[in-house]
Amino acid sequence: VDKTIAAINEQRQRGLIFTNLVDFDAKFGHRNNPQGYADALAEFDHRLPEIIAALAGDDLLVLTADHGNDPTTPSTDHSREHVPLLVHRGGADGGQDLGLRRGFMDVAATLADYFGCPTPVKGASFMGDLSGGGHRETRI
Repeated sequence: VDKTIAAINEQRQRGLIFTNLVDFDAKFGHRNNPQGYADALAEFDHRLPEIIAALAGDDLLVLTADHGNDPTTPSTDHSREHVPLLVHRGGADGGQDLGLRRGFMDVAATLADYFGCPTPVKGASFMGDLSGGGHRETRI
């Protein structure tokens, strides 16, 4: 999180910062450690306002997981529940439900839209739903 905040503060031009908080997956989800998972979530929740405060202008923050991984199931494999998708646009408050997305291709389409890239073959951008700013919450 410290490195992500530093990168946000250093990168004041248009670009992408990708952070993978792998411990949620490797140390807790795949190790069936629900208490460690809960503690890590609480720690991240405590730091999230710092990340949001570092955002400026129309910066876009996308938080999600690459797959489900329920640490309370007997298996240590990926689980099939929906994953959260939280989106925040810098300098704004408010919130709106983006609905159940069809998949990660919607995140790809939104990032393409945000960066002015050609629209991917699959996926629907939710960039238009973010025009009012603030945070949005849904699951994919």
